[in-house]
Parts: sequence; C-alpha cells; structure tokens
Amino acid sequence: MANVLLFHHVLGLTPGVDAFADVLREAGHTVTVPDLFDGRTFLELNDGMAYAEEIGFQELEDAGIRIAGRFPPDMVYMGFSLGVLPAQLLAQTRPGARGAVLISSCVPLGVFGDSWPAGVPVQVHGMDADPIFVDEGDLGAAENLVAATPEAELFLYPGSSHLFADISLDDYDETAAPVLTARVLDLLARTDA
Repeated sequence: MANVLLFHHVLGLTPGVDAFADVLREAGHTVTVPDLFDGRTFLELNDGMAYAEEIGFQELEDAGIRIAGRFPPDMVYMGFSLGVLPAQLLAQTRPGARGAVLISSCVPLGVFGDSWPAGVPVQVHGMDADPIFVDEGDLGAAENLVAATPEAELFLYPGSSHLFADISLDDYDETAAPVLTARVLDLLARTDA
C-alpha cells in the first residue's frame, strides 16, 4: 500500500480533508495529514488566503519539507489548492517520490524545477469553469505539465467549484468528487510504495 502525505487547502484542515484521507485509509493506504495552520480553519477563501499570506508561502513550503523529512522518501504527495505548493515541491524535488496528486491547483514547471521527475506519475484535477483554477493560470500550468510529462494526467470536471472534493464544504460536488477519488485510488494502486 502507498504512503501518502496530504496537505490541506486554504480553509485549513477541515473535516472534509480528513474524510478524504479516511477514504484512502479504508483502501489500505497510510495517510498523514499535517495541519499547516495550527488548528485554524476558515469559512471564506479570502480569510484563509490572508492567513496564509501572514504565515508566508515560503514558510508553508518549508513546513512541508520539514514534515516530509520525518518520513521515508518513497511517498505519494497530495495537495488541495494551497496544499499543492508543498505537495508539488516535494514531488518534484525530493528524490524517491512515488507519485503526486494536485487538486484544484498546479504550479508551473520552472518554479520548482524545469521538468517533472521521470517515472513519477502525477494527476491534476480541476473544474473546467473554476475561476481560480482556470483564470489564475493553474489550468495552463497543468496543460504544460501534461504536454511535457508522459506520466502526467489532467482531469477536468464540469463545474465552477474550487474545493469541489471537500465533502464538508458547500463547494462539494457529489458527481465529480467520487470520480476524482476513484482516480486517486487508481494512482495509489499503481504506485504501491
């Protein structure tokens, strides 16, 4: 079974992020979900983003590196939205990564390295009309990643929700989220670490 390090989104470690981790655990995977916000959660994206900016994006990435250092390198890194920053950084730069899942965000190649590591599968999931994912460049970054990386897959779902896979939020999409989960479980089965 895979060892997974899952990073939460900008609203913090919500019950929905925990629920997603539990689904992966029920399939037999070991999942660690660190709390980058020290117990704080938010109801609005803008409030969570303001707190993330107060902490600093570099500190969030550094925290991800410190946390990952407690685990063996053969991890699958996952992130929801803001959590994609440490997840993608680790998948691209920490030797031994077994895979990555980037949900509702994607950092352009060149930020953490000019290419994706060979043999490391990556899935990017987003909604095709999500203004954050589409208009802020994440979709373009994901398309470039897929074009440059044989192991990369981009999955677009109809809709405009940003945090559509978090069952504890109003953004949750009961059609798309189970499909995303099935695809993630398929990747984990292929990257059994």
